[in-house]
Amino acid sequence: MRNQNTSLTRLALQKFKKNFWGVFSLGIITVIGLVSVFAYLFAPDASKNANQMHLSIHSKSPGFEIQMLTVPSGISSNQNFVSKLFFGKENTDTEFPIQSYRINNDVLVYYEYTADGVQGVEKEIELHKFPNNDYRVFIEDRSFVFGTDKYGRDYLSRILIGSRISFFIGFVAVFIALLVGLLMGSLAGYYGGKIDAFIMWIINITWSIPTLLLVIAITLALGKGFWQVFIAVGLTMWVEVARVVRGQIISAKEMQYVTAARALGYNDYRIITKHILPNVIGPLIVISAANFAAAILIESGLSFLGIGAQPPMASWGAMIKDHYNYIILGKPYLALIPGLCIMLLVMAFMLIGNALRDALDVKT
Repeated sequence: MRNQNTSLTRLALQKFKKNFWGVFSLGIITVIGLVSVFAYLFAPDASKNANQMHLSIHSKSPGFEIQMLTVPSGISSNQNFVSKLFFGKENTDTEFPIQSYRINNDVLVYYEYTADGVQGVEKEIELHKFPNNDYRVFIEDRSFVFGTDKYGRDYLSRILIGSRISFFIGFVAVFIALLVGLLMGSLAGYYGGKIDAFIMWIINITWSIPTLLLVIAITLALGKGFWQVFIAVGLTMWVEVARVVRGQIISAKEMQYVTAARALGYNDYRIITKHILPNVIGPLIVISAANFAAAILIESGLSFLGIGAQPPMASWGAMIKDHYNYIILGKPYLALIPGLCIMLLVMAFMLIGNALRDALDVKT
């Protein structure tokens, strides 16, 4: 039996590898997953939530370059490397976009950048405020690959860090949906009768409520926040899993191997978990991939409505909300870039779901 299972698994993998779009989508998901985990390692602005604001350079086009002066605060940070890697750098220094600078005796004289092209206000900083009077280390030419948002923040950094919410909400929501859906669907399908009728009543009521409306209600009940959105989305997606599991178990529980398991005296828990559920894992994988995509879209919609992740946390949906009016102001890329990112990630999960469906189809 074990050799047969191994050969079936190998056949499914071989079939999946032949599906170009499935492999391509898996590559996209892997890359976005790595970027989301190590976002602060790749982001040009590694401060927490990439929230360094420079209003004088707001809404600049991709490729914009400027000289940036950093004035050290003198406050030492005890933040360790792991905290910087996963939660961003606690930046206490002050940054200024500048037009030009010069040294006058022991004073650094600089002109702040102004968007209208007029020469900025002249300001001075004594050189002793820089370690060893070395001011050159604190003046750099900075390039903004995706430009800046309406608050003057680095848009590329916000996109990279915003991928975390869109990517991880899929995992959390699918985990919650599987946990609740497997339990409810297994009980309904295996025992039937009044238990099945009661659970189906709950499923039908939940199904009849519009998904976005239900998520909004749960989010408002749990409160606005990062994890509240994840839980709310997960609690609205279990019905699909429960219906699939229920239908599969109703068909599987009449099979001879289940009858044999009952004859051997196995309890219901072992029969369900060890004998029935492993045989319905194929449809669950496919529906989980679809739920990944649905969770990303729901979170983006919530962020667009202002109920999702709260500022200054970066979220692709919130970035569209902040900049959708720029579409008619001649800078549509500010809304299109996060929109394309959402589209790419959702498309990848849908395509990999189709590839897994084809690979796990026992009829072929």
